[in-house]
Amino acid sequence: MIDLYTSATPNGFKVSILLEELKLPYHVIAIDLEKKDQKKPEYLKLNPNGRIPTIVDRDNGDFSVFESGAILIYLAEKSGQFLPADPKGRSIVLQWLMFQMGGIGPMQGQAHVFYRYAPEKIQYAIERYQNETFRLYTVLDTQLKENEFLTGELSIADIATWPWVRSYLWAGLEIEELPNLRRWLDVLAERPAFQKGIEVPYKVDRSTTTEKQARERGKNILI
Repeated sequence: MIDLYTSATPNGFKVSILLEELKLPYHVIAIDLEKKDQKKPEYLKLNPNGRIPTIVDRDNGDFSVFESGAILIYLAEKSGQFLPADPKGRSIVLQWLMFQMGGIGPMQGQAHVFYRYAPEKIQYAIERYQNETFRLYTVLDTQLKENEFLTGELSIADIATWPWVRSYLWAGLEIEELPNLRRWLDVLAERPAFQKGIEVPYKVDRSTTTEKQARERGKNILI
């Protein structure tokens, strides 16, 4: 059994999606970020960084893992799925996973903050992070031109990246000129594990079933 400490954020969705894809039994502990649950001493013992998500593998001596990318790798290795065993294939998947961890996550996260939440609208910061996020999207779009998924077959790289890119509207971006990225978003949005994963730790209002429908209706995608 896996204990999953999480919130309804892109980083949290990564792990719940993978757990659903793997069909591993897991128990959800919702972390209320506004109440600072992630900063409580008992949680910091599991995750010294005081962020989400964190897992505790009860079948492996209550082994705890923090950082979403590290969790994905751990679960993929534990199950033998979504991460190739051969060195070349493994490296390719990890390269794209790091692309998300080091690029899309930080840049789009800042785009969210400055576009959506900052008390003062600083246009330079908004444009800086939106432009860099969109540039990273174009890299994805190019990669997806010849590949159904980022590394050919569905992997933890796709699972890490999709929860972020699906919230492009929340960052004030449009992706109409990126057809390969749009296709990839829609294909993954149809997978039951992805649909269930974004309803953890609680079900959100999803009045549309696909990213394409959401775009057509001009609705923001909850992060």
